[in-house]
Amino acid sequence: MLDAFIIEEIKRRERLRREDYERPVVELPLPVPDDRPHRRTDMEEEKPSRGVVVIDLCV
Repeated sequence: MLDAFIIEEIKRRERLRREDYERPVVELPLPVPDDRPHRRTDMEEEKPSRGVVVIDLCV
């Protein structure tokens, strides 16, 4: 025979498990990815920004 404490512990765990399944779940609407690859036109083409960085090492 199982001890009364063990029986109550088993019942408590089963009750918690059932509550987890019955708990409402929030679902976030996720955007659907577009299957078509995006085409870039000449107007959309971005040129990389170029610049000069001067580092003064004199102390």
